[in-house]
Amino acid sequence: MDILGYLQKIGRALMVPVATLPAAAIMMGIGYWIDPDGWGSSSALAAFLIKAGAAIIDNMSILFAVGVAYGMSKDKDGAAALSGLVGYYVLTTLLSPGAVAQIQGIALELVPKAFGKINNQFVGILTGVIAAELYNRFSQVELHKALSFFSGRRLVPIVTSFAMILVAFVLMALWPVIYNSLVAFGLSIKDMGPTGAGIYAFFNRLLIPVGLHHALNSVFWFDVAGINDIPNFLGGAKSLAEGKAVLGVTGIYQAGFFPIMMFGLPGAALAIYHTAKAEHKSRVASIMIAAGFASFFTGVTEPLEFSFMFAAPQLYVLHALLTGISVYLAATMQWIAGFGFSAGLVDMVLSSRNPLAKDWYMLLVQGALFFAIYYFSFRAAIGAFKLKTVGREDDEVAEAFTPVASTNVSELAATYLKVIGGSTNVVNVDACISRLRLTLNDTSLVSAALAKAAGASGVVTLNKQNVQVVVGPRAELIAAALRDLLARNPAHSVEAAAPAVPTRELAPGQTLLVAPVSGDVVALSDVPDQAFASHAVGEGVAIRPTGNLVVAPCDGLLANVFNTNHAFAVVTDSGAEIIVHIGVETVKLRGQGFKRLAQPGARVKAGDPVLEIDLAYLSAHAVSIVSPVVLSNPEQFGALANIATGSVVAGKTPLYCFSAR
Repeated sequence: MDILGYLQKIGRALMVPVATLPAAAIMMGIGYWIDPDGWGSSSALAAFLIKAGAAIIDNMSILFAVGVAYGMSKDKDGAAALSGLVGYYVLTTLLSPGAVAQIQGIALELVPKAFGKINNQFVGILTGVIAAELYNRFSQVELHKALSFFSGRRLVPIVTSFAMILVAFVLMALWPVIYNSLVAFGLSIKDMGPTGAGIYAFFNRLLIPVGLHHALNSVFWFDVAGINDIPNFLGGAKSLAEGKAVLGVTGIYQAGFFPIMMFGLPGAALAIYHTAKAEHKSRVASIMIAAGFASFFTGVTEPLEFSFMFAAPQLYVLHALLTGISVYLAATMQWIAGFGFSAGLVDMVLSSRNPLAKDWYMLLVQGALFFAIYYFSFRAAIGAFKLKTVGREDDEVAEAFTPVASTNVSELAATYLKVIGGSTNVVNVDACISRLRLTLNDTSLVSAALAKAAGASGVVTLNKQNVQVVVGPRAELIAAALRDLLARNPAHSVEAAAPAVPTRELAPGQTLLVAPVSGDVVALSDVPDQAFASHAVGEGVAIRPTGNLVVAPCDGLLANVFNTNHAFAVVTDSGAEIIVHIGVETVKLRGQGFKRLAQPGARVKAGDPVLEIDLAYLSAHAVSIVSPVVLSNPEQFGALANIATGSVVAGKTPLYCFSAR
């Protein structure tokens, strides 16, 4: 996975802890509505709600450690989240001022100020990332029988604890430099005041296509560079009392988004509707009304933004520029409102009674102005540059993109599985607020036209393995249904839908093997492993996999699955011993990249799932992914016949056959 793909992975993991903020915003917002003057001191119920919301805000660094570790773990297991929590406590305890003073043998007052700020979101994110990587590496390790209780997932928190000791020693030297650099960066923007807020908002929109705006947001919205805009705003009276918030300043990285999301983008939607071809207006109206309402009411803008982001990039740059101007203007005028989720009507209403909200109603006036600016500027640009926005596409393209989507989540998941090339093309499925974030074996198999027809607003291909499909607010539900579909029926894919390859007539005593994995056939002599290439292990062929599902090549007993899950053996009723070995020297990976789907001792039929492999990981870490499929006792059988060539499909294509002597 390249750096962009990895940053996308971190970005989507950040959404796990960020998803807790709406709960804090709702509780604190209602609390301030009940008691706007006393801020909880005059009402027990208000105090109860404000304190409950503050419990989330005050512990965001812990939530980041737990949430990022969980979100980046390969199978979203609770052991990863626990490891993130363990790692966070170990690291922050070792780097607390008292511990640093004791370890370094210096007076407490000589400890750099940075160590007093070690309990922040940046350290939470760092801890979560490390814990997730350790989980992905060690969660399948099997220890000696004497220590078997601590094998697998139980091993990860232990490894994380020791790893954090090493990280602590490294950060004792680096943390003051890192912290001071982050603070300097944050202050350089903060010192620019409204101008800096506008610059941030401009880049916030520009990064949305690749999903990296979350990483940028963490600098300005959370305590990564000393700004912490959202938690300080939601903290209200407490933040004011503690000097963490300043009336008219705290919230400047949020307020200017309200006029854009509630008014500007709906204005753009109206312009797109009015410029659509007459015969397409009804279709465009349904799309724009739904997207515009989502933007106005909830602040979820991506369905609308993706409708013109790639079709008319000039409009998107204009949109980013106008967003920067709006945030700059609101910050300059000190018209302040904040949010815990996004800048829609719900958050505006909830934040209006917050002690830090200042002249928030003027954002509505600014919004009316930006509605007009967006409408007339978008309409003029579409006409002047003849942009192909929704409803203005070429007729054949518009016809191909006519939505045929179901409203049933399970049916949508099945549809999107076809869109992305089937289960054998899927490495990982995740989601953020409005988009499916997918890691695939080959993004070229994704059909943008089918995605549009399924109701998606757009498809963003980041590289050969990472793609995002913008599906709207139901993204998490669709992702969950998609994961469930893959878990229940791994063969539900292009392979499963492929027409069956006609089987050959078998002579008495003859055994036929089907391909255990989809891919391209490779001669056994070309396998980069001397034991297989010399035919010492047995006779057969190899396959260079292109799919993630590994199935039984024949009927028989699943006699063995290696502890590291990189190979298995099937014994037929005639006594043939078939070994399927995924990759070369993959035993050294200690199970990483493999998931067992069947247990030794089970009776299997040809095509039954046995393993699921992470092809992207194996391609990056194995000596070779070429996978031998051999008959290990050929002396008891005749020569192989009808050996396949070219491409094969798991569980479908005959690979070779042999007869008993």
